[in-house]
Amino acid sequence: MSTATTTETTAEELAPVSTESLAELLIAKERPPRPSALSASVTFGWRAMLKIKHVPEQLFDVTAFPIMMVVMYTYLFGGALAGSPSEYIQYLLPGILVMSIVMITMYTGVAVNTDIDKGVFDRFRTLPIWRPSVMVGYLLGDMLRYVLGSLVILAVGLALGYRPDGGVLGVVAGIALLIGFSFGLSWVWTMFGLMLRTEKSVMGVAMMVMMPLTFLSDIFVKPETMPGWLQAFVNNNPVTHVASAVRTFMDGGWPGAELAWSLGWAGVLIAVFGPVTMRLYNRK
Repeated sequence: MSTATTTETTAEELAPVSTESLAELLIAKERPPRPSALSASVTFGWRAMLKIKHVPEQLFDVTAFPIMMVVMYTYLFGGALAGSPSEYIQYLLPGILVMSIVMITMYTGVAVNTDIDKGVFDRFRTLPIWRPSVMVGYLLGDMLRYVLGSLVILAVGLALGYRPDGGVLGVVAGIALLIGFSFGLSWVWTMFGLMLRTEKSVMGVAMMVMMPLTFLSDIFVKPETMPGWLQAFVNNNPVTHVASAVRTFMDGGWPGAELAWSLGWAGVLIAVFGPVTMRLYNRK
């Protein structure tokens, strides 16, 4: 073979591939299958859990805060309201459990708002995935926080003398109901996380809503001791329905009406704020 022929062959081998040829090669490759809705949602839920792993300070609101709430209210009000802290905690602990978990649902909206501010959402929207999986992933990750917070509160309560007559099944049923309601409530804060500009705004709006809902309920005292006009609000407060249902489960009873109200409120929150959240997400 001559030198000229060798030179021509080498030049052809080193010549850049044309755009058309490259496109044909890419198209010829078999693309990976599109992830299912469940797979995508679980992946984003795992991402939320990894954020907790790398920033453990996020667990402060489900560990230290509930402990302070249980101890403080038990010993501050126990003697005045029930005669002794050991008597009062039998009524208080399920209520504090509900209060602590529904209060931390606001951090779902804060996490959404933070990711928007950092530009992460722009990347998520370009992915070939089920659109709601991003939001569902946030909520799935936060459910771990709800379970952890519930266990911390229950452990502190047991140490202070709380004894659930419903046993393990009653406790599990109460916590499951609470987590289901919290899942529905979290959709409200995802909506605000998409609407408002800063995470401080999200927390401000959430506190403005949650403070009256939690304190104007039967968490601390029975509604029968309140004025009539206040009883009307307390008895129709969704937090009251959830707290009463959780308390009845843990006491070994069956909260028929309160259970129906709690599940109904959770369903309404998901049905109303879920579509609104996704509409805002698609337009963001």
